[in-house]
Amino acid sequence: MVVAPDPGAAAFFDVDNTMMIGASIFHFAKGLAARDFFSWRDLVRFTAQQARLRLAGENHSHMHSSRDSALAFVAGKKVAEIVALGEEIYDEELAGRIWPGTQALARLHIETGQRVWLVTATPVELATIIARRLNLTGALGTVAESEDGVYTGRLVGEVLHGEAKAAAVRDLAAREGLDLDRCSAYSDSINDLPMLSLVGRAVAVNPDSALRAEAKQRGWEIRDFRTGRKAARIGIPAAVGLGAAGGAVAAGLAARRRSQAGRVPKLTELSRLTQPYRQIDRRWMSNR
Repeated sequence: MVVAPDPGAAAFFDVDNTMMIGASIFHFAKGLAARDFFSWRDLVRFTAQQARLRLAGENHSHMHSSRDSALAFVAGKKVAEIVALGEEIYDEELAGRIWPGTQALARLHIETGQRVWLVTATPVELATIIARRLNLTGALGTVAESEDGVYTGRLVGEVLHGEAKAAAVRDLAAREGLDLDRCSAYSDSINDLPMLSLVGRAVAVNPDSALRAEAKQRGWEIRDFRTGRKAARIGIPAAVGLGAAGGAVAAGLAARRRSQAGRVPKLTELSRLTQPYRQIDRRWMSNR
């Protein structure tokens, strides 16, 4: 059945811990380390920084520090080369970390004729690869500066985070003729409150404690794919959440294994899950 486009409505999805288990930039950096773009010692240091970021809470200065360090990894590299490697790294590191439940929510918007964008602090090139592989409309992300096709290691504008995400969504809505009251937004983080507050339907996905409390207070939907909390309904095993929590430890162990065995280690691939629930979302969209 051909679905008529719904040009006035769209959905906006955060990436890290919303669409994907863990931080996409870390998994990308791990793929680059496996290709000797930098040392595994550098990766472990970057992982420790990411862990501190998550434990301390994502504030604006932390985000700039984290993204700047990530962009420094590609300084001096050709944009085309990094994009090509990004395609390989998606297959190796990212594809198996997509939350099936969140992907199903995005597909539901597509199936009802709406467009879907990823909106993330992740570099836009990586975000665009993820969006294309998931057959989504596109991506908004942090822009890394390049000159003559080579990354400088500097940012263009701000990290796409917090208020900057909301501003980017407003600009996109103006360009695309979207009615934000008919749009949806999905995120795990209280830092995305500005984006979530812009739209008619806000959904907290795998929310941090602050966003969970805010969502309950505002009557927003909450979807949690990390634990057994909803396992009976969505068929997602509780153990899957351990992959994100153990990322920093796994990186350290991976570096040690590589030095001992002379090879790049492979993390256990996460199981693919095929039965996320859809009824509530279909009912909501059909009534819009």
